[in-house]
Amino acid sequence: VHAHRLAGPLAGCAVVVSRVGQDDLGRRLISELAERGMETRYIQTDPDRETGRAYVHMNDGKPTFELEQDAAWDWLQFDPDLDDLARRCEGVAFGSLALRNGQTRNTIYRFLDTCSQRTIRLFDVNLRANTFDRNGLQRGCEFATTVKLNDEELPVVCAILGVGSPGDEPQKLSRAMIKQFALVHLVLTRAERGTLLITPFDCVEGQPAHYPPQADADPVGAGDACAAACLLGLVQRWPIQRIADLANHAGAYVASQSGASACLPQSIVDMVKACGNGA
Repeated sequence: VHAHRLAGPLAGCAVVVSRVGQDDLGRRLISELAERGMETRYIQTDPDRETGRAYVHMNDGKPTFELEQDAAWDWLQFDPDLDDLARRCEGVAFGSLALRNGQTRNTIYRFLDTCSQRTIRLFDVNLRANTFDRNGLQRGCEFATTVKLNDEELPVVCAILGVGSPGDEPQKLSRAMIKQFALVHLVLTRAERGTLLITPFDCVEGQPAHYPPQADADPVGAGDACAAACLLGLVQRWPIQRIADLANHAGAYVASQSGASACLPQSIVDMVKACGNGA
């Protein structure tokens, strides 16, 4: 939803590929996407399983997550619609959570195999209990052109995959990841300290961004907003400083709101217009 909002000034669009149950939550999700002007044809419905749920618990301002098992999104099918989409899309974000079950994992791998060599493939790492293993992280990084993770996940992933050395500072670990998997970019999020966008040759820090927080604000979804901004900027081949700046604004705004999918304000959309005009 964030990528779709940001792509609007460029006459672009983003779509959600997922699977929901034939239940009230599934119908609500499809309805809310449609209300945002998004295509819903790639949302499959499952007659046997319920729409997935994630329970968020806040502890000292930090969220922890509890995800229900065997949800509809664990059973995503590869069909002719997905084959067509894979051949046409210019960028795709896929997350480690979706690799927890063999059916959806294999569908994602097939989708990525079908994509053009020019397609930006952003692997979003989310280390939630009982949702990841070494093979999934390894394969996700191998498929990716860009890996996005936070500063707590980076050393854990590197240790699991045998990349770098324990105690290496973040930039050194990031460059080791880039070299190991022939990545073009690595996106490192650092909560209130913002985004680093790292390449084999450069490291750019996004300009600080701040938005007055709502009384019930939470940081859930800030990383997703950052990923959306990065994916859009990488697809557009913008300079990495512009991408990092936009990512900081998108992430900071969502962190100032309640919930993961707050509608990004016009001021951030206007940043996309400026980037698109070369400003």
